[in-house]
Amino acid sequence: MTREITILSGKGGSGKTTVTGALAALGKNKILVDADVDAPDLHLILQPQIKRREAFFGSKKALIIPEECIQCGLCVTSCRFDAIKMADPPLVAPIFCEGCGLCRRICPAEAIEFAEARTGEWYVSDTVYGPMVHARLDPAQGNSGKLVSLIRAEGRKIAEEKRADFILTDGPPGIGCPVIASLAGAGLVLIVTEPSLSGEHDLRRLAELIAMFKITAWVCVNKWDLNPEMTVKIEEVSRALGMSVAGRIRFDLTTVQAQLRGRTVMDYPESPAAKDIEEIWKQLERMQW
Repeated sequence: MTREITILSGKGGSGKTTVTGALAALGKNKILVDADVDAPDLHLILQPQIKRREAFFGSKKALIIPEECIQCGLCVTSCRFDAIKMADPPLVAPIFCEGCGLCRRICPAEAIEFAEARTGEWYVSDTVYGPMVHARLDPAQGNSGKLVSLIRAEGRKIAEEKRADFILTDGPPGIGCPVIASLAGAGLVLIVTEPSLSGEHDLRRLAELIAMFKITAWVCVNKWDLNPEMTVKIEEVSRALGMSVAGRIRFDLTTVQAQLRGRTVMDYPESPAAKDIEEIWKQLERMQW
């Protein structure tokens, strides 16, 4: 049975993708999913070779039928997103159109229809660590939760075909819609946090969200040695919230050098961070979930 681990952080910059990339190097027989579709960056260290490319149609946009339009201007004055400009016929700016449907509802000539709009792309790629499913939203486009759900479903399909043991999902930051989409159906969540007040705050918010899904959550503290006292507090908070502590990762400039070279920190196995992440992975492998 394929087990799915979603790696989250609650905020950007905590080291979530760094840890995911390292786990990708450690795990055997797995599928990789980058669920941060708004600002993906796992590809920067895994160097995927795209094998399949698909358009994503995540919303509908207004389309004015010229021969039906009577130039009344009602759609122009009613659009709260300023997406329609007066012309002959009125012009719709797709980047501003939210697809709410008000213009079609009020048009006296029934001259407005809605068409599926391309809002991004998703990919199936090969990496040195296994197949990877990832995506990218186009600028100013929404519905990232739908795209996350789509690529996770594709990842599961590939995992079933290849009889993979694990799916490693690099989740998006925060606690919004794409994070919720990355949690649904996951077997385990690994939270990567940092020893700071903001790290603790975001950890609490994320823990509350995960609890709603009744998913087992483990916590690791990245760069723990920069603030040992705060690390102890975060570990205490984690246990109080019903989460286990997977381990600590030391601050290590080797991680930065690895990223600059487009590699994972596991390419430097003697580095402190690599050793710490390897111990965390051993714990996750031993777990029964």
